[in-house]
Amino acid sequence: MSSIVSSDPASRPRRRLSRDDRHRQLLDVAWRVIREEGTEALTLGRLSEQADVTKPVVYDHFGTRSGLLAALYREFDARQNALMDAALRVAEPTLAERAAVIAYSYVDCVLLQGREIPGVIAALAGSPELEKIKREYEAAFIQKCRLVLAPFAATGSIAAAGLWAMLGAAEALSNAAATGEITAAQAQNELFETILAMVARNAAREPGRDQSETIS
Repeated sequence: MSSIVSSDPASRPRRRLSRDDRHRQLLDVAWRVIREEGTEALTLGRLSEQADVTKPVVYDHFGTRSGLLAALYREFDARQNALMDAALRVAEPTLAERAAVIAYSYVDCVLLQGREIPGVIAALAGSPELEKIKREYEAAFIQKCRLVLAPFAATGSIAAAGLWAMLGAAEALSNAAATGEITAAQAQNELFETILAMVARNAAREPGRDQSETIS
């Protein structure tokens, strides 16, 4: 006597995912919730509903909502670094090429993630714990840009103030492009020019001038 296989999907056993695959699924669903409902809608309970898993599974992966937001930001940062590193490997060792890599890869990464990342960044700024994580990753990005651009500075180094100003411009321009206020090309070109101007200001400084000297 042959057995009858039910055609009802709900009656079929669910495929058990590995921990890594489950983590990947949860992050994908979290990004979707933010895209469709906004960052405020993303809670661990909402994520468990949308991912069709129990709450303990979500808590086991992220612990808290802050942990989830931190994981999303880390993923964004890793993707941004990967894009920039890949572009730097094939770029010519000129200021224009390296400035273009920084500008284009930063904006491209934000646009690849879409409208979700501005909400995540805003949420990070609302928590001291998450703000600390964001600042750590920003400091690492600043250091990478410093090393990339240092050969074109007269003193062999780029002033920290200029790099932080560049990062502020990069974030603002990318977010404006993500929300459709400006085009991707406009954001990239403006950031490119900002980087060139920053390096030019460093090159114009007199060698040996105390970088801590204030404007009188």
